[in-house]
Amino acid sequence: MALLGTALFAQQPPAPPKPPPAQQQQEPPEEDESVKPKEYTLNPIEAQKNVVAGDYYFKKGKIQAARSRYTEATRWDPGSAEAFLKLAQADEKLHDRKGAREAYAKYLELSPDAKNASEIRKKLSKLSN
Repeated sequence: MALLGTALFAQQPPAPPKPPPAQQQQEPPEEDESVKPKEYTLNPIEAQKNVVAGDYYFKKGKIQAARSRYTEATRWDPGSAEAFLKLAQADEKLHDRKGAREAYAKYLELSPDAKNASEIRKKLSKLSN
């Protein structure tokens, strides 16, 4: 019978290893940088690069790509009236009335004395209807 007990003991799976004490546990790996939200700081040069790229896409008829670049430009430089004007034009082409209204309004806020201000105000009134 002693033999039988030894055979059963030998067939049991090994006990799982004990976790190390709390102070010896390793830190979790760093967060994947590719999923980390992008942080924007004022960078007019980066904003201008995005406006130029947006203009390229706009001329090619890739309005969604242009909108994306203009949006990036407004994030890099929230004071860029040019970026907001072009974003509004792209939104208008994409039939995004709300987005166009917001971008045109921001453009007028940043550049109230622009040469095309009266034209933009007319567009805003049409988009509000």
